[in-house]
Amino acid sequence: MAEFIQQAQNDAAAVRAELLAGLAAERARVSPKYLYDALGSCLFEAICALPEYYPTRTEAAIFERRADEIGACCGAGATLIDLGAGNCAKAARLFPVLRPSHYVALDISADFLQEALARLQQRFPAIAMAGVGIDFSHSLELPETVPAARRLFFYPGSSIGNFAPPQALEFLRRVRRAAGDDGGLLIGVDLLKPAALLEAAYDDALGVTGAFNLNLLRHLNGLLDADFDVRDWRHRAHFDVAESRIEMHLEARSDLIVRWPGGQRRFAEGERIHTENSYKYTPAGFAELLRQAGFGALRSWTDERDWFMVCHARGV
Repeated sequence: MAEFIQQAQNDAAAVRAELLAGLAAERARVSPKYLYDALGSCLFEAICALPEYYPTRTEAAIFERRADEIGACCGAGATLIDLGAGNCAKAARLFPVLRPSHYVALDISADFLQEALARLQQRFPAIAMAGVGIDFSHSLELPETVPAARRLFFYPGSSIGNFAPPQALEFLRRVRRAAGDDGGLLIGVDLLKPAALLEAAYDDALGVTGAFNLNLLRHLNGLLDADFDVRDWRHRAHFDVAESRIEMHLEARSDLIVRWPGGQRRFAEGERIHTENSYKYTPAGFAELLRQAGFGALRSWTDERDWFMVCHARGV
């Protein structure tokens, strides 16, 4: 049976302080990690099946087509540490080529992760499994039960793009330290492409991404005892050429006031809450980021349109 460890501190006061500081900022903001409550995680699964959302299927095609090369590059028998594991499906598809001795799934959405890991353990009873409820965007201190040798960190889906480049570098340096001298990183990276393709991927015709973004307000109501009304807001997404990033926002449909115990904020019609960034890289730009983080021996694979890249790198 898979072990589960709640590493993240359920510090309601700290969460509240972080959220209220963001909402009080001149340009209101909320960290994208709060998009992933149980319902948000389910909605993101649905996003991954949308025709407009190319990253999931493009990355999956790279893994399928290059599986043997990737497996040979990574080597068998490692401890596979899945960052932001979600439903664990992406890692599970690689089990036949990576043949991990241990699988450690990390995610901030603990309840969702526990259910997914329990199902996965039934499918692969021979692999030792553990789940860790953790906000790894701030800390990557793993439990002592996680083997220290031959750690392969797995970070698919271009989630590295949620970090601004300086924070991405800091995060990758933490991964490098945690990987040790005999470990490595297998990561998916979304590449720069025409704005129309990018914007469609984050604002689909069916409105699933909009529901995912709007669900954040329901999550905030639970965390802050606030009175956000989802009907008062609309989803917005656009590509910022200068910053090379997609931005997601929630936009007030009219002048309104949001209240919570001890405070409130007025939002004018059209005023926004910034909920997510997704930075897009060139292959050379991301290779340089890995080098600065202390990784080398880089191997990379792309699709035929150069829309997406999978990289494997080792510590140097």
